[in-house]
Amino acid sequence: MESGAAPAEQQPVKRKHVVREYAESIIIAVILALFIRTFIVQAFKIPSGSMEDTLAIGDHILVNKFIYGTKIPFVDGRFLKIRNPERGDVIVFEYPEDPSKDFIKRVIGLPGDKVQVINKRVYVNDKPYVIPQEVHKENDLIPAAQNPRDNFGPFMVPPNSYFMMGDNRDRSYDSRFWGVVKNSQIKGLAFIKYWSWDRDNFSVRWRSIGTLIH
Repeated sequence: MESGAAPAEQQPVKRKHVVREYAESIIIAVILALFIRTFIVQAFKIPSGSMEDTLAIGDHILVNKFIYGTKIPFVDGRFLKIRNPERGDVIVFEYPEDPSKDFIKRVIGLPGDKVQVINKRVYVNDKPYVIPQEVHKENDLIPAAQNPRDNFGPFMVPPNSYFMMGDNRDRSYDSRFWGVVKNSQIKGLAFIKYWSWDRDNFSVRWRSIGTLIH
């Protein structure tokens, strides 16, 4: 007569309730989305024409948030920085006079640079700074005593700060009017258009989609 242990009684596998499964999936997705938005990449929409013709009203762009270093809430400084902002970078930043608003402009002056505008022409460290992206859509020249748009400076950029200007030079409210952007106010580097909507013609700008921002 053979003897042996009685087979163990199998316990039924408990399945998570479907509501709990969905709730956990949603929570994980939200956490990942917040992590990506905070530390890696964030989407922005262009609301004004100050960066025309580089960026048009209705362009939707992605911004690299880690290239200049990651900002950790309630902690000073940046971490895991790849590089500092460079002259010519198109940057999204907190508007210095109202941090609840985001602005986008191009870096013109780096810390320690001397910036001056004479009759619409920009000079950096006493040398003309001309880029193919800049446009002028107004023919008049405004004297410095009236407005800093066409005649400004000379101005020395402070440490840890950047002088910003829009590519649409005659229609941009930028560092000529409200001063510099501090390193702590920078959100990231604009690098690609992922969608573009022309609200005036009620149409998609297909050629803009996927275009790198220079």
